[in-house]
Amino acid sequence: MRTAVIFGPGSSAGDLKPFQKNSEATWLIGLPADSNAADAILIFGGDGTVHRHLGELVRLRLPVLVVPCGSGNDFARALNLGRVSDALAAWHRFSSGGDNVRTIDLGVITEGHGTGESPAPHEHYFCCVGGVGLDGEIARRANRLPRWLRAHGGYVLSFLPALLRFTPLAMKISVPRAGGALVARSAESVVVAAFANAPAYGDGMKIAPRAKLDDGALDVCVIHNMNKFKLCCLFPTIYFGAHLRIAQVAYFQAERLRLETAQRLDVYADGEYVCRTPIEVRVARAALRVIS
Repeated sequence: MRTAVIFGPGSSAGDLKPFQKNSEATWLIGLPADSNAADAILIFGGDGTVHRHLGELVRLRLPVLVVPCGSGNDFARALNLGRVSDALAAWHRFSSGGDNVRTIDLGVITEGHGTGESPAPHEHYFCCVGGVGLDGEIARRANRLPRWLRAHGGYVLSFLPALLRFTPLAMKISVPRAGGALVARSAESVVVAAFANAPAYGDGMKIAPRAKLDDGALDVCVIHNMNKFKLCCLFPTIYFGAHLRIAQVAYFQAERLRLETAQRLDVYADGEYVCRTPIEVRVARAALRVIS
């Protein structure tokens, strides 16, 4: 078996040794040129590392095993690979001929869609959650922290300073109805608009607790404005998915949506900067093969 290996920040060849033990695989460092050059891909890293390679992973269509070694490992947890030992067990099953490969959806963000700004809008895949608003500001601040600190509560540490400087946003979210036409939902005062392929982001925040990786839909969570004290109280409830009970939170599913804002705003996905609004978001069904 020929196995390609990708090392994310903070990981190294030492992390690969348990997977090499008692294995007859041939190990290749880096992404293969095409699907004939390898039989599987191991990624040592977190959501950001996976995110940066999604376009190539979709193209290759090879089984992918995520080994959770990043500052945020929400995608791995969604695959029931919350620990390195879980990934190692999954690898042993796969390399022994086990039937533990599944096909999952991904989200796709298209920048500037329908605006006439670009003749060929660029598409960005994401595996967990994308969004606009306060969470983007938190992600921006968290990404500036040292890696160790980012992996040990960086999102929480970035929340309060981001909240103190944040101003609610006016935005329009258009979703399809019967017949395929987009129907707009306008809001003058939004704190977060998140669109999710997986339940969590920010290292355990269950912004979309009902999201599934293979249901052919994105879960959309829109948090409307409330006073900052109530927002502070809301924040910890997201770790348990309890925020859905709050009146200012709207939650629904859509196969695609268009998001527009009065001013161009940063869009983040999987904790990484993607582009700026306006955007169109859709689900790419059965886009990625994963070992779990």
